[in-house]
Amino acid sequence: MPQTEPASANSNAALSGTIAETRFPPKGEPQITGFNRIGLWSLYIKEIRRFLKVQTQTVWAPAITTLLFLIIFTVALGRGGREVLGVSFGTFVAPGLIMMGMMQNAFANASFSLLSGKLQGTIIDLLMPPLSWGELMIGIVAAAMTRAVMVGGTVAFAMWLYPGVEVGAAHVWAIVWFGLNGAALLSIVGLLASLWAEKFDHNAAVTNFVVAPLSLLSGTFYVIDNLSPAFEAISRVNPFFYLISGFRYGFLGESDIGNTDHAVMGAALGVFALNLVLGFLAYRVLASGWKIKS
Repeated sequence: MPQTEPASANSNAALSGTIAETRFPPKGEPQITGFNRIGLWSLYIKEIRRFLKVQTQTVWAPAITTLLFLIIFTVALGRGGREVLGVSFGTFVAPGLIMMGMMQNAFANASFSLLSGKLQGTIIDLLMPPLSWGELMIGIVAAAMTRAVMVGGTVAFAMWLYPGVEVGAAHVWAIVWFGLNGAALLSIVGLLASLWAEKFDHNAAVTNFVVAPLSLLSGTFYVIDNLSPAFEAISRVNPFFYLISGFRYGFLGESDIGNTDHAVMGAALGVFALNLVLGFLAYRVLASGWKIKS
């Protein structure tokens, strides 16, 4: 009588064959292909919640500080019915202050995430999730731009309530375009600064010696036509000048970029091109792992 193998032996043989045929992916090979929308959204929300937890410091305090600038300069320079570009001094300076607050806070937010992770040893929380370098960069930059918009909206509302200041919208496209491009530019610069910095002092140095001077010397409180030819030429190579003047054009319909609308359009395309160049540079530096991988 022929002998038959036990059923358990056949099952074990089949299982062994299945395991042998199973091929696990190589270590380190990403399993999520395409655009990781869920991961990007999670990073974005994480960054939003981070600065909203201390919104008194990250949103309201910058708005109050910017409003103090308006009060001081209107009291000191806006008396006697002084007009600039055909409007009162307070109305002239308000858009520049809004833009300045947006840019400084976009830089502050973008420069904090990676730097704090590097110093506290928690940067692995950003590097380990299944996010590409581009998705990581987009999440950080988008969150910084969101904070900039929040600060700008808060400052604009406060200035709309301030007596003697008229906050209107002559060209909405210019307000949106220059506002978002200005926030994006400083977000990218902040990301680059956080990659370079090894301590908070380095980051503060960029703020104090690069961002703040370029903001204050960009025509926020004056028109550059009143400057000497040498200083006017210097102002025209400052990208902050085009961002602030273009943003002001959106509110007032006037700017000191040029005498025609084509000059403002040229500035709009110029700042967008600058963002593309700096964005590509930031992506390449981030993808190289410079100062974030040991």
